[in-house]
Amino acid sequence: MTAPAARIDAGLAAELLPTLRAFAIPMPTRFRGITLREGALLRGPAGWGEFSPFAEYGPREAARWLSCALEAAAHGWPAPVRDSVPVNVTVPAVGAEHAYKIVAESGCRTAKVKVAEPGQAAADDIDRVAAVRDALGPDGKIRVDANGGWPVEQAERQLKALSAVGLEYAEQPCATLAEMARLRRRVDVPLAADESIRRAEDPLKVRAAGAADIVVLKAQPLGGVRSALEIAGQCGLPVVVSSAVDTSVGLAAGVALAAALPELPYACGLATMSLLSGDVTTDPLAQAHGQLPVRPAVVDEEALAKYEVDPAGWRDRLLAAAQFLPLRS
Repeated sequence: MTAPAARIDAGLAAELLPTLRAFAIPMPTRFRGITLREGALLRGPAGWGEFSPFAEYGPREAARWLSCALEAAAHGWPAPVRDSVPVNVTVPAVGAEHAYKIVAESGCRTAKVKVAEPGQAAADDIDRVAAVRDALGPDGKIRVDANGGWPVEQAERQLKALSAVGLEYAEQPCATLAEMARLRRRVDVPLAADESIRRAEDPLKVRAAGAADIVVLKAQPLGGVRSALEIAGQCGLPVVVSSAVDTSVGLAAGVALAAALPELPYACGLATMSLLSGDVTTDPLAQAHGQLPVRPAVVDEEALAKYEVDPAGWRDRLLAAAQFLPLRS
């Protein structure tokens, strides 16, 4: 299923360090609690890689993100089995009218709706999801993502209320595997594990815990395309490939992962360029008619210059993360 392991270690990180370029791209709508997407790019013999762990991630966790960047830049990815991948439109925790507009203009037939936003009421989630259903019509698919924001009892109430409009699944409704497993016994809505996979020391515990019906895999947090493919094969659960709010460089790794999976039963959460105000390429990986093409992204100097920032902090983060390479198998 996967290609032979490629060299990804601190030595390779040091070799590519001189190519590092840092960026900070504004976001038109708050998403995951941030309004500025920051990260770094590396260039190697195979192309560009993105290293953009979120600010709260320490060096050990960031090492997975660095592994993905090094794989992309130095080695490239396994051969694809498809030339395009289906994607959903992502709806931030915005008002119902705005949510309707995002979906109606997207051309996608599947929507992922953010819920459980701090400071918002349960009714806001219900109104937002209802507006998305109106925009999609009865045949469109809706998935909700709580980013672990609900305790079990609240998740049960909300999912039962939201299921009235029809849910494909609920992504990470609760924070822990134990909570997810409890909730799964109480609701009919399928549950998908995201943070429980990408922030776990052992991602395979999700299936053993009976905590999810579906796993959400992201190339950067899981150490790269080859690593994520191995996890997919070992989990034995249906896979949804999603992004980590990447630039087109990072998205290309996610697309490569989706393109290499033997089966792809769900639309991918990779149409996230709309969450950023700009990109580092003049040819962004943007969806059309609910599909993304399978191709790499090439950084454009003028495009990058608009968002380039002092790389010192990112050099420090890379060197700290590199001490935890190679990743443990």
